[in-house]
Parts: sequence; C-alpha cells; structure tokens
Amino acid sequence: MLFHKPNAFIRYPIQTGVSNPKIVKSLAVPAQGTGDPDLDQVIENAGYRYDPKQDIFYATLNPWQRNAGYCRIYDEVSAPTGMIIDSEPVYFEYDGKKWMIGFWKGQYDLVTGGEIGIYTGAFHFTLPGIFSGMFYKSVDNDELLPMSFVLRKNGSVLFTRSEKHWWLTGFKLGEFSDPSELTMDIDLAFPNTAMRDAFLNGLRDAGYNDQEFYFSGNNVSFTFAKPHTVQPRTRKSSTDRLIQAKNKLLCDKYQEITGPYSTMQDKMKAIESLAPQLYQTVLRLGKSKEFYELWMKVLILGLIGLFGYRRSRELFEHQRIS
Repeated sequence: MLFHKPNAFIRYPIQTGVSNPKIVKSLAVPAQGTGDPDLDQVIENAGYRYDPKQDIFYATLNPWQRNAGYCRIYDEVSAPTGMIIDSEPVYFEYDGKKWMIGFWKGQYDLVTGGEIGIYTGAFHFTLPGIFSGMFYKSVDNDELLPMSFVLRKNGSVLFTRSEKHWWLTGFKLGEFSDPSELTMDIDLAFPNTAMRDAFLNGLRDAGYNDQEFYFSGNNVSFTFAKPHTVQPRTRKSSTDRLIQAKNKLLCDKYQEITGPYSTMQDKMKAIESLAPQLYQTVLRLGKSKEFYELWMKVLILGLIGLFGYRRSRELFEHQRIS
C-alpha cells in the first residue's frame, strides 16, 4: 500500500482527488526469528517476533495484549512502569462506533520504540477521583487497517514497519532515546472516504492543522513529532529524568555485555548467562504483562474505593434518617 522508503517519505497537499502512483501496493513482510526456536517461542509468548534484518521486535497479530484493549489509564501508568513515551490519541466517530487510533513513541525500559493502535469504544466507566472515560477494545480482523511508519531518531532512520494490523509496533533493544529525539512518519489507508474524513476531523480536534497532514485518495500521511494532545499527568520532567537515568543504565549494561556478539541468539545467551535479571527485563518487551497488571491493580483499588465510598454514604444516610 503506502509504505514509503525512509529516504522518500512523501507528503501530499490537501486536495480532493489527488492520486499517488508511487504508493507501494504490497505490505512488507519482515523476516522472522533469532535462529533459536526455543528463544523464538519465548519471544512469541510475550507477544512479539524478531526481525533480524532490522534488528527489531514487533507485535504479532494475535498476542495476548489484544485482549487488553485500551484505556487512558494505560498512558497514565506508563511512566511509573519505566516507560517514558509520548502519546497521541486521536478520537473520532465512524459507522456508529467511537474509535481511537493511538500513536506512541519513546523509551520502553530497555527498548526504543513506536506503536500505532486501533480501537473501538466498548463501555464508559467512572472511578471517582481517578478516571472517567471510555474503555476501548482492539478492533476485529475485518477492521484492520493497512498502515506503516518510519521511526527516526534525530533525523536518522531507526527502522520501518508496514503491515495490515490493529497494533503496528517496532522496538529496538538496547537503544536509548528521549521521546523528543524521535519522530514517526505515519501512513494509514482507510477503506473509504467517510472513515478517512472522520479520522481527519479527529486529527484536527487533536490540534493538527491542515498543513500538518496530507492525503491521497483514502490514504492519510502525517508526522508525529511533538505531541499536540495533553500528555499524562505522570509525565513530569523531574521523574522523567530519574526514570530515564535508570533506562539508560539498563541500555548501557546491555550494550556492554552484547558488544562482542553479532547475532540476537548470541546476545541473549550472553545476557542470560552474565546478567539474569537483565535477561528477564529484556523478555518484558514493550508493554508487558506487568504493565497491564499494574493497571488492573489501579482499577481494583479504584473499585474498592468506589464501593467503600458508596457504603459510607449509605450508612451516613441511614444514620441521618434514624
């Protein structure tokens, strides 16, 4: 579809009926595997595969994370779990559903990465004093979108991703970055003009002006650099520095241990042998089970607080009436 080579990212002016003959019609299929079937299985159990050509990890189509959906609280708990990432949620309505297409880039503990996720609204819930908003589910297979992105660091390409997916990701192990160093050149292919226009209106609502995004037919392109939307409250400069200092130490340790080795198989064996704790951190790529477990703890504590509050109000009203 619209995967552009990193040195030829094309922007299209906002015009009706513009066509782009340079758009590639086939999606890139990454090479797979570390060369160690057992290690590949461990990585797949975590929800990912390894692309040796680009030296990156990426999410499979049906990882366990697909059942986790999306909620804004996820972005709030990212920093406390070691992930200093920029988030850019774009909300819109289409075909009688509430949609959220989210974009993320930054440092996920030991990896630099980027994500595009597609979700539809499932239900609204409120935790007094904590959160009030929509919980979104991952889209079904018939709602997957062809999409691609080029992740750059200080202008240089780190990697590219292109696939029909609900959660397009890429993570480069041992690479340390500040989110401000990263940009994502993004392309999305929508099934029709109605969905394209609904998304473009969502981009405008997120703060993008018409000079910051481009389209050709039903394909939309834009660059995610500095976030236009309000970032999570947990993203504070003081705590970001502390968490990033820890992340850099992890990356430096990884580079120190794996420096003599050229293959991921040998690098992982060295890490497992010389730094077992670091090895376990490596296996928690991207948004790990621990990340979602923390969200569940927040939810449970919020529900306990909510029910406790309601029970206290009931007792108070009962005593007042008595």
